Amino acid sequence: MAKSKVGKNDFYTIKVVCAKCQAELYKYRKEGGGELIKCYVSGIIEDYTTQKLHCPKCGQQFAREAMVHGRPAYKIIRGKVRVIGHHGKS
Repeated sequence: MAKSKVGKNDFYTIKVVCAKCQAELYKYRKEGGGELIKCYVSGIIEDYTTQKLHCPKCGQQFAREAMVHGRPAYKIIRGKVRVIGHHGKS
């Protein structure tokens, strides 16, 4: 497996979309490299959902609430979202 080019202290903006219908869910400030496993609530820049943790278009649940390292977060359900690009470092 190839290593990510993004370091642990780097941040960048991504779009999180529903894997089923492609509806936009979040604009998110991602920390570090690797896959999107969780979204810290504080890292969500824009929230396009109308019902918490459910897609606004198809209604599919895409995450669960959790506490990670003492911070509120949404744990992504594997295969329910796609990440679109990295739009430059913040």
